[in-house]
Amino acid sequence: MTNETKQKVREFYDEVGWQQEDNGLYQNARYEDLRPVSREYIHKTRLRVMNGLVPTGKFLLDAGSGPVQYEEYKVYSQGYQKRVCLDISIQALKEARTRIGDHGLFVVGDLANLPFRPESFDGAVSMHAIHHLALTEHPRAYNEIHRVLANGRTAAIVNGWHEPRLILALEPLIALRRKLAGLPVKKKKEWLKEENAKGTFVQKMTPEWLTREIGSKMNIEIKPWRSMSTQLLRWFIRPFGGKAFLRFVYWLEERFPKFFAENGQYPLIVIKK
Repeated sequence: MTNETKQKVREFYDEVGWQQEDNGLYQNARYEDLRPVSREYIHKTRLRVMNGLVPTGKFLLDAGSGPVQYEEYKVYSQGYQKRVCLDISIQALKEARTRIGDHGLFVVGDLANLPFRPESFDGAVSMHAIHHLALTEHPRAYNEIHRVLANGRTAAIVNGWHEPRLILALEPLIALRRKLAGLPVKKKKEWLKEENAKGTFVQKMTPEWLTREIGSKMNIEIKPWRSMSTQLLRWFIRPFGGKAFLRFVYWLEERFPKFFAENGQYPLIVIKK
């Protein structure tokens, strides 16, 4: 990933993504389903990050922190003395400071080149951030998080899969839904790209790539975070019966974690050092 591309990512989040709108939400919230019908499911999946963290410690690294925009994100560092927020966007860090105040330390930096000493952190999280790097830089980002993590501790990382199998299997339903809505039927690669943030840079991985490139170099575990994409939630989850259906989906994710971790939209990747 060139410095020019990183500059464009920084500019997008400084000028668009982390600007608040009149309703108090950030522009970037359009990539999340914030409707009441999905609220419980979204809330519970965000809290799954705690399944990958040691709950207490001195310093928690939030790598690619953004503004720590959701209340559930604050929970990750409740048992830590300080949350160290690192982001390429100055605007993100300004917003993060307003949200977590003295609990935070704020550093402008690059995920693939962390400015910290080895074993500096008792825990680390990274939410939807590594995919803003070129795929060739993903191993370096994982290695950097592993490097700064203390022995015996864990890091929890959330990113999306490239063309997840469960979502691909739903292609006929997606095509039917678009047809009923009077929208043109898109080929699978077209509607999958709708999950990516317009205006910024995104490259996602596959389970096979993760196991080969990352799992061969460090101890990782792949857990389910959220199997349904934002687009699927918005298209198929309706107010009548939607909440009950999502409770069933959440139960399935808990009951069959390996399947949904590897085939759903978003895995929780836990680094164990």
